[in-house]
Amino acid sequence: MDADNLLEGIPDRLPEELFTSLLCTEGLRIERIVSQGHASPPGFWYDQPQHECVVLLEGSAAVEFDEPHRTVELRRGSWLNIPAHAKHRVAWTNPAQQTVWLAIHYER
Repeated sequence: MDADNLLEGIPDRLPEELFTSLLCTEGLRIERIVSQGHASPPGFWYDQPQHECVVLLEGSAAVEFDEPHRTVELRRGSWLNIPAHAKHRVAWTNPAQQTVWLAIHYER
């Protein structure tokens, strides 16, 4: 069994967000997401069947919710629980620094 580091092995340039699956089992998926200036496309909303808890390990970002409409800003160390089917999108991520998310998708 080897340990790994969530903040290592990240390319310097990210033309697209980088998704790395860390653990996947029935009812649970954990992934690392790395963004740098990325955001959801205009008009796009995630509507996921599972709950999602995100932890911002580095950087900063904002998540926008459809109803009720609100934007939640996140910085290093922030976490946010997103209920299943809560329509949301990534409003922005820091273009000057990599934003490293830990996303935990789970069922009740």
